[in-house]
Amino acid sequence: MKHLEMIQAIVTRMGNGSFLIKGWTMTLAGVFLGIAANRSSWRIGVMAVVPIVGFWMLDSYYLRQERLFRALYEDARKPGTTIDLFSMNVSPYRGTIKWRAVVVSHTMVNFYGLLVAVNVAAAGWWYFRS
Repeated sequence: MKHLEMIQAIVTRMGNGSFLIKGWTMTLAGVFLGIAANRSSWRIGVMAVVPIVGFWMLDSYYLRQERLFRALYEDARKPGTTIDLFSMNVSPYRGTIKWRAVVVSHTMVNFYGLLVAVNVAAAGWWYFRS
């Protein structure tokens, strides 16, 4: 039982990390858009895409790690499991949970893709307006 609690604690930490990353992304995107709007600068709007994509990759890493530990949890909770007691080895699941699939998952694309699209659209508007 303690093993399952340890795995669940890791999953919770990964989820909290992901939540904080999304918060920082929204804050940073808002700051960049505000500065770009104030200065009517398309360059600042385009520059905002770089940290958004960086946070997208970081958040995808956390989500993949969370999914790996959830897979470990699923196997560890089964009676007669072959998982070593207190093992935190997620390497057997890396072949089934691909990082690329996490990056393009609905949750990631809907959140980060929308932010990138808004920044690019705003930058395009300021570019053609100037």
